[in-house]
Amino acid sequence: MKYTQLGRTGLKVSRLVLGTMNFGPQTDEADSHAIMDAALDTGINFFDTANVYGWGENKGRTEEIIGTWFAKNPAHRDKVVLATKVYGNMGVDGEVWPNHDKLSAVNIRRAVDASLKRLQTDHIDVYQFHHIDRATPFEEIWQAIDVLVQQGKILYAGSSNFPGYKIAQANEIAARRGGTIGLVSEQCLYNLFERRAEMEVIPAAQEYGLGVIPWSPLHGGMLGGVIKKEVEGGRRSSGRTAEALTNPAVRAQIQSYEDLLDKHGLEPGETALAWLLTRPGVTGPIVGPRTAEQLESAIRASELDLSEELLTGLDEIFPGPGPSPEAFAW
Repeated sequence: MKYTQLGRTGLKVSRLVLGTMNFGPQTDEADSHAIMDAALDTGINFFDTANVYGWGENKGRTEEIIGTWFAKNPAHRDKVVLATKVYGNMGVDGEVWPNHDKLSAVNIRRAVDASLKRLQTDHIDVYQFHHIDRATPFEEIWQAIDVLVQQGKILYAGSSNFPGYKIAQANEIAARRGGTIGLVSEQCLYNLFERRAEMEVIPAAQEYGLGVIPWSPLHGGMLGGVIKKEVEGGRRSSGRTAEALTNPAVRAQIQSYEDLLDKHGLEPGETALAWLLTRPGVTGPIVGPRTAEQLESAIRASELDLSEELLTGLDEIFPGPGPSPEAFAW
């Protein structure tokens, strides 16, 4: 496994990030523990979760599964760079109470303590804001984060789903306050099919020294060989992927993608991950395996060396938006 610095920090993290969103809803505790064991064995040291994972009445369940894994072998905790998120309301569906969500100092304090309890640890390495909070000023957010850093409950702060201007605003205010390191990472939707992050988010992250952590690297399965699976195995896609493929232009685009990779003897899902590892500013994509086999596929992707010919072909099928402001100005 290869490692890199997380943005401008001295923190070394693996080029693949283990996403845990499926732990609980789709993968039971025993299998989740096995996947984390296997990930650590292969050198993946960056684990990502969120307080709301588990969803619905099971919010927090994913953090609990990670916590029982740490409890089984406390030595694992020192090997893992642990990231979780705050923003969503943690009450059971329908039970929404004021100040139990978003990024007020009150909720941040409450949410950190709850996550630490579920995770069975005394600190979180990267504490991420899951969404922007339009109602809470960054002065208040950074004051809350500074206290948590001083208490040793968190080490770094990161963002998720932030637009470029909010990354800039957050770090400019942090710089003005002094003593606050600001955001060190941004977790954003980014893949071959969805490249809008290249226009503003990734340039802002690079300018301010944030590591970029793409989520949904296969775009909900769209880039995982979905048409080939339909033809060869009769496996029908569902949800947003199925809906998108009803568009003839999208289906033709995905078919061209799969044909190109078939020509090069490559698997679509592994290539989509490997492509992200070639992108400027990217720390590592989040892989969310439901099974050990899916984790093995992600590991293979991290070892792929994509040729310039292939990269050019991928750009032709999935052209990026181009640099800002040229992409929209002329």
